[in-house]
Amino acid sequence: MKQETYNKWFSIFILAGMTIAVVLTTIFKISDTTPVGKALLLVSAFGSVMGVLSAVTSASGRIITFLFSLLDVLIYGAMCFVNWRNGGAGLGNGLLHLLYFVPMQFIGFSQWRKRGANATQRVAPRALSGKKRLLCSAAFIVGSVVAYLILVHFDKSAADGFIKVAVVLDVLTLMCNIFGQILLSTAYVEQWVFWLGVNVFSIIIWIQALGTGSSSFALIYVVKYCLYFLNSVHGLRLWTKMLRKEFL
Repeated sequence: MKQETYNKWFSIFILAGMTIAVVLTTIFKISDTTPVGKALLLVSAFGSVMGVLSAVTSASGRIITFLFSLLDVLIYGAMCFVNWRNGGAGLGNGLLHLLYFVPMQFIGFSQWRKRGANATQRVAPRALSGKKRLLCSAAFIVGSVVAYLILVHFDKSAADGFIKVAVVLDVLTLMCNIFGQILLSTAYVEQWVFWLGVNVFSIIIWIQALGTGSSSFALIYVVKYCLYFLNSVHGLRLWTKMLRKEFL
């Protein structure tokens, strides 16, 4: 099978699998909500599908990823605020998405244009130097420690011991998302290490939920993040090839 044909069908497989996961989750949830809740759930599902499209197109180095991602983070941020206004959690996530992830889509679009991406051409990726990798690793560690200390202060769950494992997993997922977005927007191939981290930690979180029975949708989310993991592996492979100019 030719390389381009394989890439096309792999992307279709990932896109179809993750979209099915979103649809199934929406179907299971929609019967338990009010008419307004149903409308919000459908809007949220649309945002999730945009996120799926963004993940698949970013793996291929296509600039349209920022359009899909912008719709995803705008909708998710808005849904977080709706949930918060109704007495639930979500203020922190809403602020993070609207004040950080939304501007990063415009930065990413601008940076990718400078690196040759357009409607037909893939972005020309780059790699971090050894010094930048050390700085990035140090910033990730320091940021994770600071975020953990902040979140654990507000965590009201039963203590897991000296270190709260659940908070650690949340922090690592958060920091991988933040650093992954920075490196995605600036077209660095190392972004995929952080996206792999996001997916691995998310899989662990949902496997734990599956084991405790705390969520009836846990299995769907395990499958969803397993597919995201495969997409990240695929993205790392493609970006490595593009970095070596094996194809653009």
